[in-house]
Order: sequence, then C-alpha cells, then structure tokens
Amino acid sequence: MSKACVSVQNTLLDTKPPIWRRIQVAENYRFWDLHMAIQNAMGWQNCHLHQFTIYSPKEMGLVEIGLGEEDFNKLRIFECVSKYFSLENTDALYWYDFGDDWNHKVTLEKIIPADPKHTYPRCIAGKRACPPEDSGGVWGFYEMLNVLEDPEHEEHEDLLEWLGDAYDPEHFDPKEVLFEEPKESEKAITSLY
Repeated sequence: MSKACVSVQNTLLDTKPPIWRRIQVAENYRFWDLHMAIQNAMGWQNCHLHQFTIYSPKEMGLVEIGLGEEDFNKLRIFECVSKYFSLENTDALYWYDFGDDWNHKVTLEKIIPADPKHTYPRCIAGKRACPPEDSGGVWGFYEMLNVLEDPEHEEHEDLLEWLGDAYDPEHFDPKEVLFEEPKESEKAITSLY
C-alpha cells in the first residue's frame, strides 16, 4: 500500500452549477489509473479516447498524455502522476470523448498520509449526476435536461426510455461509486499498441 494519497478535484467545465468529484488516489497512481478513476467517479464507461494536458517540469512545457491522436506515447500514460503533479504544479486538463468534448479541470488539492482503513481510489465528495455517455457534450446535455423538464416535448418519452426513469440530474452520492481495477481495461488497450 502507498504511504500517501493524492486528493484531486475533477470538475466538468462549462457546467452550471458545476458537476464535480473529489477523488483520493494512491500517490503512485499512473495517468491510466487516474483516467479510470475519473471515468468510474463520473459514471462513464471508458468508451472514448481521452487526453491529459499538463505542464512537464522536465520538458518545461505542456505535454499531452493519453489515448489521443497518432502520436500516442504508450509510455507516458503508464507514468506516475506524481512525475507531473506537485504542490507547485496542481492543474491539468482532462479531455474525454473527442466528439462530445467533455473538458475537465483536474486539480491536485493536497497530498495526505494514506489511511490503512481505506482502499484507494475512493470518491469522498461530489455534486450532481454526470451527463450520460454520448449525450452530445455540455450543450447536448443541457438540451437533454430541457427535454426532460417538458413532458409535452416530442422526444420526452424516448429520452426517458434511453435514460431510465431513475435518472436525476441533481443526484450524486459518493458512496455509490464503484471503482474498477484499471489493470483489467489496461490489457485491452496495450494489446492495440
């Protein structure tokens, strides 16, 4: 078990009020692991490409890390986030689904001792339900919410069927977040490269 954990806040940009999650991960977490923790905390299924953009002290500039374009650097996604995040370098952008363009700000809030009573990652806070996968980005999500609020809208019934009756855009409970083992999905990715 790691001796320390990193507390990060992930905020989905352009949402008002903000949709966000606070996640604690082991300090030796890799970018792939952080991506999967964000996916799980948001409620997405890792169906699309993603990319982190963060300052690299070693390269003295911004670097892109993730499953992006053809210049995918297989090694960086499996590097520890601690090589880039620090108390002096706290922010990264996380871009998920290059079609829907879900842009997030990931902020390192603090580094704290790991608690042996907890398993990591863990979601400790957050607000509002995540937009459903493939809902058209932030603007499509807001259009979806307008349709949900209007029972007379011609797409209302179809949307309810797609979402399920239980979807509540204001609901989020961190205790309901289930984290997958990142190594399982990593096997599928590494077989492609």
